[in-house]
Amino acid sequence: MTQTGKQSGARIWKILLGFGFCYLFFGFMLLPCLNTLTSIFTVKNAAGQTDPTAVIRFFLAGNMKNYVFNSLKLAVCLVITVNVVGTSLVLLTEYFDIKGAKILRLGYMTTLIYSGVALVTGYMFLYDHDGILTNLLVRAFPGMNPNWFSGFKAVLFTMTFACTSNHMLFLRNAIRGIDYNTVEAARNMGANPFVVLWKVVLPTLLPTLFSLTVMTLITGLCAMSAPTIIGYDAINPEIVRLAGSTAADEAFPQARAALLSVILATFTIILLSVLTHYERKGHYLSVSKTKAKLVKQKINNPVVNVLVHIYAYVLFVIYATPVILIIVFSFQNYGAIKMKTLDPTSWTLINYFGKYDFEYKTPRGKIKQTSEAVTGLFSNARAVGGIKVSLLLSVAAAALACLIVVIACTYIFKHKKSGTILESALLFPWLLPTILICYSYRIFFNSNDVWYVFGKNLYLGKNVRILVILAYTVVKLPFALRMIKASFYTIDPELEDAAKNLGSGTIRTFLRVKLPIILPSVLAVFALVFNELFSEYDMSATFHGTEATTYAMVIKAMTQTDQRAYYNLNAAGRQCASTVFIMIVSGLILYLVYGVGSRDLSERLAAKEKRRKRRELKKRV
Repeated sequence: MTQTGKQSGARIWKILLGFGFCYLFFGFMLLPCLNTLTSIFTVKNAAGQTDPTAVIRFFLAGNMKNYVFNSLKLAVCLVITVNVVGTSLVLLTEYFDIKGAKILRLGYMTTLIYSGVALVTGYMFLYDHDGILTNLLVRAFPGMNPNWFSGFKAVLFTMTFACTSNHMLFLRNAIRGIDYNTVEAARNMGANPFVVLWKVVLPTLLPTLFSLTVMTLITGLCAMSAPTIIGYDAINPEIVRLAGSTAADEAFPQARAALLSVILATFTIILLSVLTHYERKGHYLSVSKTKAKLVKQKINNPVVNVLVHIYAYVLFVIYATPVILIIVFSFQNYGAIKMKTLDPTSWTLINYFGKYDFEYKTPRGKIKQTSEAVTGLFSNARAVGGIKVSLLLSVAAAALACLIVVIACTYIFKHKKSGTILESALLFPWLLPTILICYSYRIFFNSNDVWYVFGKNLYLGKNVRILVILAYTVVKLPFALRMIKASFYTIDPELEDAAKNLGSGTIRTFLRVKLPIILPSVLAVFALVFNELFSEYDMSATFHGTEATTYAMVIKAMTQTDQRAYYNLNAAGRQCASTVFIMIVSGLILYLVYGVGSRDLSERLAAKEKRRKRRELKKRV
């Protein structure tokens, strides 16, 4: 092909890709959200006239503002509790010399392998009115209220320990990067470990802590799983409830859901704007020329040392107990789980595999049998169906997000000005709460009049799966962009120039030169996105329907159907088995990303060479 032909082909590809990104941005990011905004001001009153202020008057006069206040209350309290607990976890495992720190770290990081609806249902299994620990407490203190774990305090408790995973990932890396020479200099001047911590260490962690604070605020405002399952009037659950309501049930529910979504979006935009402004100011830390690795600090005061150790292991018990008990009870039979007591003679695999009938005695004394009332996780059609749906949607969305971002990054690094516009468009979903994007999709695409999807109603039947994949993809684009873009900086421009000089085309150069370099990062992003979407509940709940019932929704339903009319008797057992299954999947993904996948190119080549030599040695033998 001539040089002119190559240039024409490249120009055509640019036009097609540009059209594709415009189609994605305007059709699946901007227009649905604008439709949600305008729907607030286009509601009609009883006389059939458009009343632009009707929803706002309803908001101010009714109890809708209570949902906003409750979410703000939860978000502010979470900032305090999560930062206190999360920072202390990192200090206990990385800064202070605590006995058994490696074991403590494993317990503290359990939230990385199970989160969302799985984590909340796990906590309910322990602390609910008939939970294991609640039963023990009621027996020890007969006057205790068994319904103590409910409402705001229960949601705050659950989310406090669920949201510290970011601290264990990001703050841990920040504290490991501290120059020990500065700490040692302060100690040589007579400062005790806690003074050094307050005056030297914490100031260097402020940028990371500020970012974590903003993200915690957003998490609290957009809370969904915990308020829904435990029971708390927050914004997101109310939006989902209103989205499924009709005008026959209550006054303009769709417009009210839209208003709550816009309020949530306003808070998110403000918080992210503050974070961006703070980051642009720049933060610098003066360190010595030869950076020293941080050495753990001993606590010299024996009383303080004992108290700190007690606090560390109390936290370990809080984190590890749900995981251990859920794993153990997933191998107990229906009777043991119902009574919430461990029975050494009741070990079984029924919660995972198999099914059997259940006999029971009616109030009149007759014996009746319910066919296949007890089923295991992988023998239950609804559970297996949820796994298949989540697997399909998560893999498709993760792959699509990575593909879009890789193509976008290739363009961004070649075209600075127009690339900046493209990057801003892909980061746009970060400005909006997830529930707003999903709710906008549900309303906007539930129509046969949207021409750029060829008049198809994407909310009907199996089409809703396409809608969920698109929502998953759009929501995850900013994260994928930030992670994959960083890997493009590692590509040496001279390699691309050398390939072009040898006559290699643009696509061939990318496939043979660039892709092998960025592939580990792309696979890591794919794995992390899949890991999060596989057990995702918040978005899928918005698109609730029989054709898009995800695994997380099935798990949530298990908490409501257990023992109902002698049907679905061991739903609690399957719930435990489901949580264990999610732990295994998440743990495997994290191992592939941070274990095998974290090795650099030289380590992988060395391992490959070792395997080759081992095979040659076997052949000789």
